[in-house]
Amino acid sequence: MITWAKLVPSWAWALLGGLLLACLVGGAQQLRVIGLRGDVSDAQAAQAKAETRLSDYRLEVSERDRRATAAAREEERRRQVAVDEVEEDGQRKLAAARGDAADAAGARDRLQLEVNRLRASRAATCNTIAAQQRQAGDRAFTVLADLFERADHRAGELAAALDRSRVAGRQCEAAYGAVRGG
Repeated sequence: MITWAKLVPSWAWALLGGLLLACLVGGAQQLRVIGLRGDVSDAQAAQAKAETRLSDYRLEVSERDRRATAAAREEERRRQVAVDEVEEDGQRKLAAARGDAADAAGARDRLQLEVNRLRASRAATCNTIAAQQRQAGDRAFTVLADLFERADHRAGELAAALDRSRVAGRQCEAAYGAVRGG
């Protein structure tokens, strides 16, 4: 076996060794490339999985935001409806208070007419009494009648103001309670 090996020139052995070395290096590189391809395909699969999870998460967040926005809009609508109902109720009560104030003013006016009628009848019936006594009595009666008229008028104004402020206060409390959910 050694004899035929001596027949092959040394440069051929060097070439054959170089070819063998090149095949070994090429084979190792091929194995490395195959391994890297597997790593690349694993990385691509992991990236696709991560992108899918990210897409799912974005969809979930978007859905959560949509629900939260819808809930906020619904709550705002509920509060506005409650405030509107309270305002309508307050307007009805204020109209009723104005009607009551108008009724009271009518009663005051009728009472004033009665006082004026009594003034006139007193003057007619007191002709027989002495002039000084009648004048003093008329003055006292007139002062009392005027005082009563002014006091009654002021009481009516105060009652109307009180009714307005009471209705407005209750309306405000009701609106606050409706907005707070209680």
